[in-house]
Amino acid sequence: MTTNADYEDQEGLRARSEQAIGELAQALLDSQVLENAVAAAFGAREKALDAQHAAMSALNLPSAGDLERLERRVRSLSQRLEEVEDQVDRVSRDLGDIRRRLVARERAED
Repeated sequence: MTTNADYEDQEGLRARSEQAIGELAQALLDSQVLENAVAAAFGAREKALDAQHAAMSALNLPSAGDLERLERRVRSLSQRLEEVEDQVDRVSRDLGDIRRRLVARERAED
């Protein structure tokens, strides 16, 4: 059975733990070493990305951005081609109608 004293001890421990975690977090935020480490990590990331881009360019390989632009252009071309196909279908139907009318006129004249 939990007594009032046990509950107060748990609450006190919880409060001290939260305070210690808060102080540690603040110390990390104020730490110049951590700030320098984070800055170095971001700098290293940028350098790695630049090196990757240079290597891909040297090998004449496309980047993800290049592929995305190409994909957009292919989609656009595909849509335009569908529109042209639709127009060709309409023209073909119209020509068929015209031919049928001409044949009907020729038969009517004979």
